[in-house]
Amino acid sequence: MDISRPIAPHPYELLPAVPTFTVTSNEVTDGAPLPFAQTEDGGSHSPHLRWEGFPTETKSFMVSCYDPDAPGPAGWWHWTVVNVPATVTELEAGVGNPDSDALPGGAFHLMNDSGTRGYAGSAPPPGDHIHRYFFAVHALNVEKMDISPQTLPGAAGCMVMFNTIARALIVPTAQR
Repeated sequence: MDISRPIAPHPYELLPAVPTFTVTSNEVTDGAPLPFAQTEDGGSHSPHLRWEGFPTETKSFMVSCYDPDAPGPAGWWHWTVVNVPATVTELEAGVGNPDSDALPGGAFHLMNDSGTRGYAGSAPPPGDHIHRYFFAVHALNVEKMDISPQTLPGAAGCMVMFNTIARALIVPTAQR
């Protein structure tokens, strides 16, 4: 097996196509290694994200970070923020930290696959292939998702698909 390539399919290419818009960051770059601060070893600090060009009918956003290349068939959910108001177009660095109360009005974190609320930094197994981290901003046609902080991120990911009208991705990588 070639350990230099991701082994899982692109998770969003498996779903029905939706229009795209743009997400950028002051910390992470599409296709480039995650900075140390966004890794588990570096303190699991959520990156800054900014988005634009989404449909005018957007009523809210869901922001997530998913690693399809984690060992096992289900990948790894690193971060899920739901019910971000449509008037919000940016999350500052660090708002995903478990002790942060800086999420915009009504938004909240779901539990990640590490068992905490907020952002869990990248932590691919040492010597494993390169992992991709899909930071996704989903533009939704509902003001609030009918979910609670106890909803699992995989379940929220399934539910959001029925309300996604556009999606923006930025996909940095990590390897130990």
